[in-house]
Amino acid sequence: MLADLLHPPQAILALADGTVFRGQSIGATGQTVGEVVFNTAMSGYQEILTDPSYCKQIVTLTYPHIGSYGVSDEDVEAAKVHAAGLVIKDLPLRASNFRSGRTLDQYLRDEGTVAIAGLDTRRLTRVLRTKGAQNGCILALPAGVALTQDLIDDAVAAAQAAPSMSGLDLAKVVSRTESEAWTQTEWKLGTGYGTQTAPKFHVVAYDFGVKLNILRMLAERGCEVTVVPAQTPASAVFDLEPDGVFLSNGPGDPEPCDYAIAATAQLIESGIPVFGICLGHQILALASGAKTFKMKFGHHGANHPVKDLDSGRVGITSQNHGFAVDADSLPANLRATHVSLFDGTLQGIARTDKPAFSFQGHPEASPGPHDIAYLFDHFVSLMNKS
Repeated sequence: MLADLLHPPQAILALADGTVFRGQSIGATGQTVGEVVFNTAMSGYQEILTDPSYCKQIVTLTYPHIGSYGVSDEDVEAAKVHAAGLVIKDLPLRASNFRSGRTLDQYLRDEGTVAIAGLDTRRLTRVLRTKGAQNGCILALPAGVALTQDLIDDAVAAAQAAPSMSGLDLAKVVSRTESEAWTQTEWKLGTGYGTQTAPKFHVVAYDFGVKLNILRMLAERGCEVTVVPAQTPASAVFDLEPDGVFLSNGPGDPEPCDYAIAATAQLIESGIPVFGICLGHQILALASGAKTFKMKFGHHGANHPVKDLDSGRVGITSQNHGFAVDADSLPANLRATHVSLFDGTLQGIARTDKPAFSFQGHPEASPGPHDIAYLFDHFVSLMNKS
């Protein structure tokens, strides 16, 4: 342990443009590649790591001290870490929290996640903001192994060879392969998670990379939830006779998800209430005739202000997306309901002819504020009306 502190294993982050950052390995040894993005959340690193929307992405956390409260088995948003890698500035020597069971570096090793600490995340963030999100490679060496120029060159080449996120269908990669009933409700101090035993509605939730807290918030509001694989056809959903359909978050480019777009169009036309989040929001837009585009560096964080155009209310929101719906492409039967106050991009839409709506951010938080949780209540109200 003392030897690791005095001579920590070396690691580098190499970007596709040739920029190289040196640091120390804090996770599994080895190499990983992915699109490098930055997240401005000050906490919630475990929820971020396990969010399936980060599949094929290396996450840089801009807050300097990460790992101070350890890791709790109750705070996962999926069964495993989905992020391709983690980049931080400082890993505290001690972790302290009454719910913690492991340290962050131990968790990363247990999950086989390659990660790097000790580099200038402010400089890295400025590179990503200026040039846009780009592919990168983390190379984490075993203790005692020296970093050579050949290893650096190989890492840069690996970053340059990684596939672009544009055109990449990852929803079917992270989705479950079998349907599942979900009854777990939200976590409460002293009791933990509960169980929904008297549901009023039946919701079919598409798993494009669904976060577990979404399912918990639906169950908390009286929903019996059936989670189905991403490629489930609309006909199979109709057979389940749901009161509402939920389109989940997920990774990658929405446009290649033709199976989801086609199913969503049929479900909306049937008149069943439909609610989409993140990738589900983009799929609902595409199914309604709108278009999407790749953002320069996306929105990733837990402090993004969003304005509700109907009420004028501003909420601080959790965000994680690299694609957005083109506001200028909305057809006549689709209206804007929310906009980002950071850059004016579209954050929410609603059909004017059907009970269908969606939101780009993450109203379920985990991590982040709960200012937009009322959208789940709106979904329930649409099912009540139906």
